[in-house]
Amino acid sequence: MLHEVPGKEDILLASDRIKPFIHRTAVLTSKAIDSIAGIQIFFKCENFQKAGAFKARGATNAVFSYSDTELANGVATHSSGNHAAALSMAASNRGIPAYIVMPSNSSKVKIAAVESYGGIITFCEPTLMAREETLARVLSKENALEVHPYNNSRIIAGQATACLELIEDSPELDVIMAPVGGGGLLSGTALTSFFFSGHSKVIAAEPAGANDAYQSFYQKKFIPSIDPQTIADGLRTSLGSITFPIILEKVSDILLAGEGDIVSAMKLIWERMKIIVEPSSAVPLAALLNHKKDFRGLKVGIILSGGNVDLSDLPW
Repeated sequence: MLHEVPGKEDILLASDRIKPFIHRTAVLTSKAIDSIAGIQIFFKCENFQKAGAFKARGATNAVFSYSDTELANGVATHSSGNHAAALSMAASNRGIPAYIVMPSNSSKVKIAAVESYGGIITFCEPTLMAREETLARVLSKENALEVHPYNNSRIIAGQATACLELIEDSPELDVIMAPVGGGGLLSGTALTSFFFSGHSKVIAAEPAGANDAYQSFYQKKFIPSIDPQTIADGLRTSLGSITFPIILEKVSDILLAGEGDIVSAMKLIWERMKIIVEPSSAVPLAALLNHKKDFRGLKVGIILSGGNVDLSDLPW
């Protein structure tokens, strides 16, 4: 892939490339949640994805689109969880090592997942500076190829395939919602909607305690994530230099959700749909329920981003 921003063809190629290695996840509905919201909602269940999250798509597309020469010494990244597990899985499928820098406060469930896929973990202090410095040392020592969690066009093209499947299975959607952290899923979703569904608006959802994307979107300049305070651990990162311009151009709105609303929405999905989602996954439903009068009569698709949650440390 030569283009920084994935094109229509890049997304279709990614879809074909990753098919042997990922699940085509279900789109589920819930009459109970529709009744509460007063809206018809279609949930794209990436919590059922390999490695438990949509990240398997981007990581697999990246790892299988680089050449043998580029991957001669394996891949490396820093990640607190889902990308770490996804990259470890993809590297294992390709038969190469994955070097993962993880903050020392990463959840035990996500550490165990990385280890189960054969990822080689180096722990660091839980700051962005420590993560980047530790990764730089690992890259220097191992001469591995860095695969960024979201600011990478191959990653974005892979994440875009979740929305592609959603559109194929539910073509009449008026709105498609995705959570936003670094923006890989959101920018991929926005591109897919633009290329393959001329009528669907893309709306992002973000925790109010980590609202850097919201600020960046409305101030039209990059605002970094500084000391985010949210249970949605997958959404604490800043936007990237590739993802932010796509979001600015192709996303219609970013809505916020408070911590109590996120926990309530997560619990609602668990109780009414009988499926496990992590807090980050519940943010779009929380934001939607906060603004449900704006969505009355519409068909809304929500990407449930993942289901990697520590069952011994639930928020209720």
